[in-house]
Amino acid sequence: MSLLKKSFTIGNHRTSISLEPEFWDALEIIAKEQNVSLSKLVLKIDNEKPKDYINLASYIRIWVLKKIG
Repeated sequence: MSLLKKSFTIGNHRTSISLEPEFWDALEIIAKEQNVSLSKLVLKIDNEKPKDYINLASYIRIWVLKKIG
């Protein structure tokens, strides 16, 4: 399974996030449900990420699983 990379601006810096297509699909669905852009949802998730959690992509996967679980 290949990863898809998407780029976002978070705060004042640009970052790329690589996730499996299924996670991008889930994020798109959640963004639509919350009536926000994918970029705003990623920013929200990043702001909720615990400070000791370094990898944003890993945290996004956990966040999505908690949302749909």
